[in-house]
Amino acid sequence: MKKIFVTLSIIFFITTNVFAAGSSGDGGSTTKKTNYEKAVAHIKSAKKYEKKGKLEKAKKSYTKAQKLLIKSNEKKPGKADTLNYLGFTTRKLGDFENGEKYYLQGLAIDPKHKGINEYLGELYVATNRHNLAVERLEVLKGCSCEEYDQLKAVIAGEKSKY
Repeated sequence: MKKIFVTLSIIFFITTNVFAAGSSGDGGSTTKKTNYEKAVAHIKSAKKYEKKGKLEKAKKSYTKAQKLLIKSNEKKPGKADTLNYLGFTTRKLGDFENGEKYYLQGLAIDPKHKGINEYLGELYVATNRHNLAVERLEVLKGCSCEEYDQLKAVIAGEKSKY
């Protein structure tokens, strides 16, 4: 029994070291980011560019994110978070009609999704449909969340993020 344990330990040691030697040099992690995760990173970059007034760079990042989100949605359809960001990037690129379609698809899956309700409300403000924006705000009313505060500010005209 002792001999089997020693043999298995040696095999495990050799196998572990062979696989470790073949790693990509990133600390042994070989996990690949999903298209959704890559898209979120591009969206974060785009938001930073917008704050700095670098609108062309922001637009490029939103475009990259949108393409990745479309791929993600094709591979795994029916995810509210993906549809939320698809609506967001599409809206940020100036296509309010299709942005709204993505948001509504996401709400059909998760009617209380905080991000979708906030961003759809912002789209409604941008397209002069104040009453619909207020409806989205009402959905968020009891959440005690930043999405409620942000949409409320946009509706009040304090801050324009659309």
